[in-house]
Amino acid sequence: MLASVTTTSWPISPEMTTYLSMTPAPSPPPAPAHQSPVVLVVDDEESYRDALSSGLSNEGFIVLTAGDGHEALALFAEHQPDLILLDVMLPDQSGIEICREIRTTSSVPIIMVSARTTEVDVVLGLELGASDYVAKPYRFRELLARMRAVLRRAAPEGVSDDVISAGPVRLDSSRREARVNGNAIELSRKEFDLLWLLVTHAGAVVTRDACIDAIWWGQDLLDSRTLDTHIKRLRRKIEDDPANPHHILTIRGVGFRFDA
Repeated sequence: MLASVTTTSWPISPEMTTYLSMTPAPSPPPAPAHQSPVVLVVDDEESYRDALSSGLSNEGFIVLTAGDGHEALALFAEHQPDLILLDVMLPDQSGIEICREIRTTSSVPIIMVSARTTEVDVVLGLELGASDYVAKPYRFRELLARMRAVLRRAAPEGVSDDVISAGPVRLDSSRREARVNGNAIELSRKEFDLLWLLVTHAGAVVTRDACIDAIWWGQDLLDSRTLDTHIKRLRRKIEDDPANPHHILTIRGVGFRFDA
């Protein structure tokens, strides 16, 4: 049995505070057949639960929330969510204990969330079957990118979300393969991830901050010109005239937009 953990209040990042200003999403009913992923948020801090409920609902998720381990296990058994965001420090039992119990019956993706980020804590969570480990306080876009990556990895074989197309570009995430007008092109890991982000949001502006959070999460990207360098490289590989791009457009002062 693991030792009990003392609950501590942690600061909320400015982005999370913004989400708190939104109207919290109502509690969902028992889930019928649906397309939207169901995520169970387990955190004893009401402010985090409310912020994530609003933010994730706005991103198309169906959100369930629990403030302790007992409630979390009950909701898990009833709703069988597609993903669990599990705080390590809960008032009645450790999130690691909950992860261990869930793993006896289910392989549902679990992202551990905690202010405890020592190597021992991270390794223990991952060895017990957690899909990822995120440190508090976190940026919402970083967490969202990790959630979507975990859900993609957990998708069953044959799910078409691994392949996306827009204009001349076709991307296959399972093969890490990129084609332009049917011809294979070579992309670095971050070039592929950046292009995937833009193509999945084709027609919409992706802010510079969202690009940095999604592609360089957990890293201190002090020089934002790194992002511009990757954009230039992508244009050289997919545009007929990189100096006058038709697909990867810069929206000055905001970010970038992929036009098909």
